[in-house]
Amino acid sequence: MTYSVAVAGASGYAGGELLRLLAEHPEFEIRTVTGHSNAGKPLIASQPHLRSLAHLTLRETTPEVLDGHDVVFFALPHGASGALTAQLTNVRLAVDCGADHRLSDPADWAAFYGGDYNEAWAYGVPELIVQGAAEGAQPTRQRDHLAGATRIAAPGCNASTVALSLAPGIAAGVIEPTDIVSVLAVGPSGAGKAAHTHLLGAELMGTANPYAVGGTHRHIPEIQQALRGAGATKNPTLSFTPVLVPMSRGILATSTARIVPGTSAADVRAAWEAAYEGETFVHVLPEGVFPRTADTIGANTCLMGIAIDEAAGRVVVVAAVDNLAKGTAGAAIQSANIALGIPEATGLSVNGVAP
Repeated sequence: MTYSVAVAGASGYAGGELLRLLAEHPEFEIRTVTGHSNAGKPLIASQPHLRSLAHLTLRETTPEVLDGHDVVFFALPHGASGALTAQLTNVRLAVDCGADHRLSDPADWAAFYGGDYNEAWAYGVPELIVQGAAEGAQPTRQRDHLAGATRIAAPGCNASTVALSLAPGIAAGVIEPTDIVSVLAVGPSGAGKAAHTHLLGAELMGTANPYAVGGTHRHIPEIQQALRGAGATKNPTLSFTPVLVPMSRGILATSTARIVPGTSAADVRAAWEAAYEGETFVHVLPEGVFPRTADTIGANTCLMGIAIDEAAGRVVVVAAVDNLAKGTAGAAIQSANIALGIPEATGLSVNGVAP
């Protein structure tokens, strides 16, 4: 079966990555692309690398233009998609790559985003561990909650990277949910395509720039929400510091957490290996091996290495993703595949681009 697809926000980085992946998907047909300031212009003027889509013209982003498609992907700035999604009446599946439908607690939205709150949708991180609601129930995966979904919130790229890094330890009860520290090296494409002085090449080259320091980053409540879902017995406390580095794509997240006293190093590592055994897109590397962002570029993979800091009594998880692929567009398409009953890996690759 072929599904008709519209992509809102098609002129941006996330929209461009969605289109790049969708163009090779055998069951999705891209029929409509929309933009804001670029409406009326050829798509290829904004996305010159998408040669197979040169026939498409950007249209206005309105409910009338988007309604009637089988699938609509939203790649809009935070706060922009909620009002649009509420007006869709004839769309089988909507997938929001912004933050508007990620948070289940309106107080978190008010504290970190502000503006109108929109209901939470099914969270688009299929491999994430989710504890059963009933006492004694076995943990499941978020993919079980995506099957048949009609509304999906794709994750924040930093948030899903950290959540995938730590959820196995939380679920297995081998790490403490408090005193978590995550420091991320991130590429500026995660900030979008809008022109900002601090994102200019001249400002980024040859330097590393921390931002949202001191617990202000908007992905913090999303990470806490995911770790609570994985079974954290206390509200997770997290010190989260992202650092812009001069690479266009990629996240290298180094997360540490205290090991539960009495837990062996073998048990700690076994928790991660068991959690992701058999997963197509999340790979735990052999002991002593740690990932590079370069090995994930263009791929729908999250690669992670695990170390035990015996002296500090902490686990160290180093995870790498392509923020535009597995971090955003790839996660959105993977989740859409599950929702529609398409094989999960369709249109997605584990192979990166090198050098």
